[in-house]
Amino acid sequence: MLGAQALASGHGRIVAEYFDVGRSRTVPWARRPQAAALLAAMADPDRDFDAVIVGSSERAFYGNQFAAMAPLFEHHGVEVWVPELGGAIDPQIAGQEELVIVLGILSKREITRARIRVRSAMTVQTRDQGRHLGGRPPYGYRLVDAGPHPNRTLARRGVRIQRLDIDPEYGPIVSWIFTQRLAGHSVARITRALNDAGIVSPSAADPDRNPHPTSRRWILTTVRTILANPRYTGHQVRNRQRTDHDLIDPANTSLGHRDVMRWNAPTDWIISTTPAHTALVSEADFVTVQHTRAARHTAPGRTYTLAGLLRCGICGRRMESHWTHRPAYRCRHGHSSAAPPLPHRTSNAYVREDHVLPHLPALVIRLTGHKANLNASAAPPAPVAAVEYLRAESISMIFDPTAGTLTADTPRGERIAIG
Repeated sequence: MLGAQALASGHGRIVAEYFDVGRSRTVPWARRPQAAALLAAMADPDRDFDAVIVGSSERAFYGNQFAAMAPLFEHHGVEVWVPELGGAIDPQIAGQEELVIVLGILSKREITRARIRVRSAMTVQTRDQGRHLGGRPPYGYRLVDAGPHPNRTLARRGVRIQRLDIDPEYGPIVSWIFTQRLAGHSVARITRALNDAGIVSPSAADPDRNPHPTSRRWILTTVRTILANPRYTGHQVRNRQRTDHDLIDPANTSLGHRDVMRWNAPTDWIISTTPAHTALVSEADFVTVQHTRAARHTAPGRTYTLAGLLRCGICGRRMESHWTHRPAYRCRHGHSSAAPPLPHRTSNAYVREDHVLPHLPALVIRLTGHKANLNASAAPPAPVAAVEYLRAESISMIFDPTAGTLTADTPRGERIAIG
């Protein structure tokens, strides 16, 4: 502000101020609230200013932002004053616009170098020191004081560091979740048990840091997230996620990028070389859980001949075996029994096995007749033999409950109606 006033002294007066506090300089002007308001004011023919004074070029322009906006300033007849020139940028003087562009590139360089230094420092602090670098603690842990900050300057200012410690109320719940998974129980079953027992969920345990959930019940995603978090082994871990910068509109690059969070592969994680806090699960058990799949239990006398061959025509998922007095198959479209069904939810798909089997021999004849030159008098294959052929040829069947149709999806991409 003082720099802008000094620049305007003797030439005019400041009639309005536009400052974006807490906004990254990497964001284009059109997406910064105050900068966007300035652009709108520039377009007003009755505006009460004829120049824009930039207090800090490095904070105002990033990369090639000025090059993209220079035609807009010229179109509205608004001068741009920068402290490096002591006045307005004159496009007729060679090198002045290029100077501001260079300042934007230096601004980008400053951010890039700072990002590299911070990432390198955080990597060393995590890997070699196992230090907690901020953020909310995982469910089952709490933050406790770990002494003065190792940086002497910060320590003299009273800054202290924190570490993770087991929460006496929620820590045993995390251990129980891992124990149940090691016993072969499904995530849905664990979720139901937590809700039935009235166990406090992570969002309910810390509502101030979790204001977004509309429900405070346990859900499948919450349990899966706990089971996949390696920090429960006692090691400090960072870089599990990264921020990618995707173009908002590839056809209009002036809109800039949006930040998108994506998961990194485990090989890219930064893990402390030694334990940093008390573990809630051993490393061996944690690795075992990552490869554990709930066992499928079939009641005696119940067989499902078409298991794995049927897919849902609505959502594309593989239909699950379901017994209702007889073998049948259903699809709940990704929903589980961990939560009650909502009124607007798509109805489950359901088809009986005895409605499908009689049509399979004719299907196999249609699929093999042109290759095997079957004799018209030859007996059609038995349903069980037809099923074996479909499995061997990786042919699945698509059931559409809306239309009530069943089709075969061949490896060649052909769709053949059944029945």
